[in-house]
Amino acid sequence: MTTKDAGLLGLRIKELRKEKGLRQSELATTLHVSQQAVGSWETGRTVPGADTLNILADYFNVTTDYLLGRPEKKDDDAKTADIEDDDVIFTYEGRRIPKEDLELIRRIMRGTRNDIK
Repeated sequence: MTTKDAGLLGLRIKELRKEKGLRQSELATTLHVSQQAVGSWETGRTVPGADTLNILADYFNVTTDYLLGRPEKKDDDAKTADIEDDDVIFTYEGRRIPKEDLELIRRIMRGTRNDIK
């Protein structure tokens, strides 16, 4: 973890602690750690271990990603296609799905199976 990331983590812990109206010593007692440990996290000198990070997230009702300064959702590179897209080639087991089969798939997905031959 970079110094910048540790600093952001520390700021998040401090912010959440203050929102709950807790002193460092009170949070430390709740987490069964020393007040110095909480102070070190908040200043970014040290970072809590993975188990403690999970406990902190549960205690403050946030995600570990939030504590670490990551976005809640990861924008992955996976693209999706709508079955209505004419410019997309759909395949199954390496073979192209014929247009008439795509219509069948549409009906099944809509729940209108009564007109399936």
